[in-house]
Amino acid sequence: QVQLVESGGGLVQTGGSLRLSCVASGRTFSWYAMGWFRQAPGKEREFVTAINWNGGSTVYADSVKGRFTISRDNAKNTVYLQMNSLKPEDTAVYYCARGGSSTIVPSDFRSWGQGSQVTVSS
Repeated sequence: QVQLVESGGGLVQTGGSLRLSCVASGRTFSWYAMGWFRQAPGKEREFVTAINWNGGSTVYADSVKGRFTISRDNAKNTVYLQMNSLKPEDTAVYYCARGGSSTIVPSDFRSWGQGSQVTVSS
């Protein structure tokens, strides 16, 4: 069972930036797509972005396109989420997740981290 540990969340003002990191345990990190999801208070968890096994393909939710960037370093078992031009509506707990295969299938993320709180003040 893979373990995913997120870090890098915090409090930032509107227009600011944060970078989340997620480190995965084990030796199979590079076999799988990775993704980020978020859940705001009172709302369902939603897809934010995902990246395929080698970083050659990415997908973004419309709400974050042009502001967020996902990347990965397979040598470090780490996936990153660079968040720029943050807005109050980006406030949520952000979860790292591992896909079920090497390609991106937003409905097929099976393993989850504990989450990292991101709060954007207006």
